[in-house]
Order: sequence, then structure tokens, then C-alpha cells
Amino acid sequence: MPKNRVWTLLAVFSVVLALLVTGGCGKPAVERAEPSGLTIQVIDVGQGDAILIRTPGQQVTLIDTGDVPARNKLVAYIKKQGVIAIDNLIITHPHADHLGGAQAILENFPVKHVYDNGQTTTTALYRQYLTLIQKKQIPFEVVKVGGQLDLGGGAILTFYGPPSPPLAGAETNLNNASIVGRLSFGKFSMLLPGDAELEEERWIVKRYGGELQSQVLKSGHHGSRTSSSLGFLKAVRPEAAIASLGAGNDYHHPHPSTIRRYEDYKIKFFRTDTDGTVTITSDGETYTITKEK
Repeated sequence: MPKNRVWTLLAVFSVVLALLVTGGCGKPAVERAEPSGLTIQVIDVGQGDAILIRTPGQQVTLIDTGDVPARNKLVAYIKKQGVIAIDNLIITHPHADHLGGAQAILENFPVKHVYDNGQTTTTALYRQYLTLIQKKQIPFEVVKVGGQLDLGGGAILTFYGPPSPPLAGAETNLNNASIVGRLSFGKFSMLLPGDAELEEERWIVKRYGGELQSQVLKSGHHGSRTSSSLGFLKAVRPEAAIASLGAGNDYHHPHPSTIRRYEDYKIKFFRTDTDGTVTITSDGETYTITKEK
């Protein structure tokens, strides 16, 4: 065989081998494209709240952590989603059904920042939470009304609560000191009011009015009759509402009067006790809501 033909065949073989190694596209075959949209999961943690938000570029935010009995389930679920670190942990208020899983989250994931409403309590759960933040030297910040948090990938969380100065009685009714955030991503928006009750809802509506308008509402206080007031729903004008709650809970959540208000305003209603984890995805133009069950 002529020498120049041998070199030609070797060159062709080298090109073919390179294509096989790289997957034929100039990049390693194992490389995956990052998601281009927003994913929000209202996780089924029983009687409590835990909301996982992932933005383009895979920045991860967790709002609330459910109660103590659900903490192992919460950690397992988040790991199953492929999450290895949490950029932002936000505790809307220090009730056990929102704070109870914080210790497990802090022990199982690197957490880059922690935010809460600044309301202190004397419970063991709260002391453990603060102790771990200090021990791990995690940057900590108290949320201020009117502030914003960049969640990455074009997603912004704007804070409309807790009220400042605090509402009368908020030191005993911690619900009315809840962090209230509006998540925006392109044309999509979702309001996340923690456990805000009527008094905080009125304060927010009076101050912000039409700014609250959002396509999706996380039902305040698990669908309690003390939340989702008429004035609040008129300001938010949601197309869908999602309540996070436990099956057969002792609090009568969601309350029939709240469900009727949703029906009156033609708001599609989802609930984790019967639907399981509820997932919202958006490309910034449209959105979809899917149920686990």
C-alpha cells in the first residue's frame, strides 16, 4: 500500500475516534444542557409548608421546611431531585410546621444563605436552628419589606411582608409576621404568603394593591378561613391556588369557606393532601401545573 494512502487512512481513523469520544458534537457526551425554565414544587410534607424553587442555571431556593415528622421525607425528596446544595433557605416564620425540618436541611446540604423574618422564639427548634447557622458560619439576613432577592436566571423574589413596623399582636400571632414574597419570572408570577392571616393581608393590600397580582397563589395558612380574604383575592387575582396541608388534619384545613371563595372567583384549587406534590413549571411566557397523584 502506498505510504500516502496509509497516512490518509490513519487520519480518517483519528477523526472517527474523536467523534466517538466527544459524541460527535465537539463536547463531552456526558454534558447536559441546563434547564431554561423555572420549576416550583409545593412539596407534600403533610401539615406544613416546604416549597422548592429551581431557576435556570440550577440555583436552588427552599422556602420553609415542613414539620419535624416530615424532615426525613423532605431531605429524601430534595436529594431525589438531584439537588446537592441550597443557595437560599428562607423561613417565613418560626412555627414548627415551617421551621421543623431546618435542622435536617442544614445538616444534609451545604446552604449558602439563610433568610428569615427576624421574629425570635424560645422553642428548642428555634434555638437548634440558630445554633447550626452560627456553627456552620452561614451568612444570615433578616428580610425587609420592599426588598428583593435575585434567585438567578431572571427569577426575582420581591418581599411585601413582614409588615414594618410589626402589626399589633404579631409577637404572639407569629402568622401575621410572615414573610410574603412575590416570585416573578418573565410574564409568570406566584405569590407566596407564608401563613399571613387577615390582618397582614389587609396591611399588604393597603400598601401594595395591584402590585400583588399573580397567576398562582400559595394558599396562606394552609387554606385556613383566616386567610385568602376577599380583599386579598381581589388584589392578587390568581388563576390557581395551592394549599399545603396534611390529610385529616385537626385544623379543618382547607376550610370550606376558603374553598367557596376560590370557587366564587373561579380559582383552580390544588391541595397536597389529595394531589401530592404540586409542580409548577414556566418558560417565562406560559406555565403548567401538574399533580403527583
